[in-house]
Amino acid sequence: MAVSERATRLRYAPADWSESEAREWAESQGLDMDDDHWEVVYALQEYCSRHECSKYSVRELHDALDEKFHEKGGYKYLYKLFPGGPIAQGCRLAGLEPPAGSVDLGFGSVV
Repeated sequence: MAVSERATRLRYAPADWSESEAREWAESQGLDMDDDHWEVVYALQEYCSRHECSKYSVRELHDALDEKFHEKGGYKYLYKLFPGGPIAQGCRLAGLEPPAGSVDLGFGSVV
C-alpha cells in the first residue's frame, strides 16, 4: 500500500488504535491478516467515523458491510475472512466497540 493511501485510511482510526496491536490480537485469534482483512478494518473505521457508533445497530452495520463488499461476495466473503464474525472480530481489530448483539458468548462468538 502506498504511503498516501495508508495515511488516508488511517485518518479514520481511533486515536488509541494501533495496527501492531491489531496484528497481535489477530494472530492470537488465528487470523492471518492480509490486504483483504485490512480493507474491512479500514471500512469499519470509516463507517464509525461517519456515524454515531454508540447508536448503530448490528443490522445497520451488517447491511453497510454487505453493500460495501457486495462485488466480492458480500457477507459470505466477510465470513471467510472473519470466521468469528465480521462485526465482532472486525470491530475488535478496528479498535471499535462492537455493537450490542454482535457478540454472544453463549454461541461461541470470538472477542
